[in-house]
Amino acid sequence: MTKTLCILSVLFVVSFSSFSQNSINDYKYIIIPEKYEFLKENDQYQINSLTKFLFNKYGYTAYIQNEELPEDLLSNRCLALFADVNKDGGLFKTKLKIDLKDCNGTIVISSKMGETREKEYAKAYNLALRDAFETFQNMNYEYEPNEAIISKSAVKVAAVEDKKQQQEIEKLKEEIKSLKEERQDAPMTENVKIVQPKEVVLTPKVEESLTSADVLYAQPKDNGYQLVDSTPKVVMVLVKTGVKDVYSVKDSDAIVYKKEDVWMYSEDGSILKGKAINIKF
Repeated sequence: MTKTLCILSVLFVVSFSSFSQNSINDYKYIIIPEKYEFLKENDQYQINSLTKFLFNKYGYTAYIQNEELPEDLLSNRCLALFADVNKDGGLFKTKLKIDLKDCNGTIVISSKMGETREKEYAKAYNLALRDAFETFQNMNYEYEPNEAIISKSAVKVAAVEDKKQQQEIEKLKEEIKSLKEERQDAPMTENVKIVQPKEVVLTPKVEESLTSADVLYAQPKDNGYQLVDSTPKVVMVLVKTGVKDVYSVKDSDAIVYKKEDVWMYSEDGSILKGKAINIKF
């Protein structure tokens, strides 16, 4: 019975180590924070710098989060694991543990508890961290792209970017609405003359008549462009906003915006209901 338990224990440990190693190999980078919670200052006692040094020494690719990061990581932060070092309380020992978390904050793997009886803080944290790092030192890490993680991460990042863009657009719509109301409330004077534009601007339900095959030619105007078809007839007038590649459509609630090199038209200003249009500048 005792022999059987020993064999099962060994198999469990081997299986756990294998699982942990495969999991960590799914990630391309390690990101180190500028400061751990148990410290009072950024990189106090050079503990954050030491964490980066140890990961890079043993074959990982690690960065302090304030450094210039690779392009693929900037566009997809889920390619990285995020290091966190935690201190365990103790009267006679300094104990540190390293957690590696994914972009959702879930712990993928934790180190053993590194410890030392050294009393001086600078030496104690250094020794305890090195002791804890033995877990990662012996893993023979090698990055192996995991398509499931990459695809899920890309979708998540795209969703976040779409949400940010929609928030900016909603904010601009509110500002435009406020400006219109201010103009309507402004008192008229005898010297003010209202000049109506001569061009035809945005016939109702333009979206129904536009297809991605139709070519609209952009002609520069003050603070924007007018889009004309091959007739030529003015289809709509674009007014610049404070967001790059996002235009409001004059005399309507519609917007035109650029998404992944494709110009989109949205009748109600929602990027979730955009329709591709062909614009030549």
